[in-house]
Amino acid sequence: MNTLTIEASATKIWFDEFNMWVDFADGRILAVPLEYFPRLLNATKEERNKYILSGNGTGIHWEELDEDISVYGLLLGNKDIKVQ
Repeated sequence: MNTLTIEASATKIWFDEFNMWVDFADGRILAVPLEYFPRLLNATKEERNKYILSGNGTGIHWEELDEDISVYGLLLGNKDIKVQ
């Protein structure tokens, strides 16, 4: 496995109209289309901003939205499994 993805940890996230942005501890920044995650796409700004970083930044969790996203999965380009 690639150590660039295994060791990745998010330090913060933010949103614009179309993307979720992920800031990594090593200085990288990743933009992920909101359409990859319908719960986030359909959420309000307030709901999107109520996240917690879990596992030292290896996961992102939204309690109100029942959404959990793996940071490792984001780097691999994974989408919500319901997205076709």
